[in-house]
Amino acid sequence: MRLANMTGIVTGPAKGMGQAISETLAREGADLVLAGRDTAAIDEVAANIRAMGRKAEVVKTDVTDAKQVEAMVRRAVQLFDGRIDILVNVAGVTGPIETPVWEIEPEDFEMVLRANVFGTFLPIKYTLPHMIKRKSGKIVNIGGTSGLRGYRYRAAYSASKWAVRGITRTVALDVGDYNVNVNAVCPGIVQTPRMDKLCEEKAKKRGWTMEQVYQEYVDDMALKRVTEPQDVANAVLFLASEESRQLTGHEVVVDGGWDV
Repeated sequence: MRLANMTGIVTGPAKGMGQAISETLAREGADLVLAGRDTAAIDEVAANIRAMGRKAEVVKTDVTDAKQVEAMVRRAVQLFDGRIDILVNVAGVTGPIETPVWEIEPEDFEMVLRANVFGTFLPIKYTLPHMIKRKSGKIVNIGGTSGLRGYRYRAAYSASKWAVRGITRTVALDVGDYNVNVNAVCPGIVQTPRMDKLCEEKAKKRGWTMEQVYQEYVDDMALKRVTEPQDVANAVLFLASEESRQLTGHEVVVDGGWDV
């Protein structure tokens, strides 16, 4: 197994990409702390992981609350005898959909940045001292292709994903001397309930069918197929393993060729 005897934290592990990432890391040998707000959904993921013979601890956490994140990391340190090998930041929100910037409410814009940017910063802040102490670690942030180009009518979300890239590259420079790799995976549209919601909202505002919105996304992709959660999980696994030992401060794009 590629992650045998390793430990990690995954934020936002309950559904879609988060579930696929958590179960893939566990399948490859990692014991995990699963951190998020929807503990009922996370419990199901934890049960799947325990059935693989791995440890899975569910810690109710709002990733935008510094005290909760600090307590969650402290619990992981206790559970894993001071060792945290992997941190994967999946937790995030979608924010306003198909909304021009002048119609976005200030509090909605702020909410997206707080969840997607501050909610990525806090787990990094509290996990890094333990990685630095051991001079070893892998941090993987979930960005997005909307952080690689402009994304019409999605200013808040796009801004947040550009910021995740900035955090990724800067932290990689900060901790390179300590043998800690920091990278991001940038998915495009992924086949999850969140994509269904996105297509539904776009269709409603445009007067289209959901199928027309979906097909528009497919037509924009070189491979003409929508990314599956497992495609993203496979990229995270690579960045969490020693196979990526010489890769830091970069993005792995998993989007079927949407951003080509």
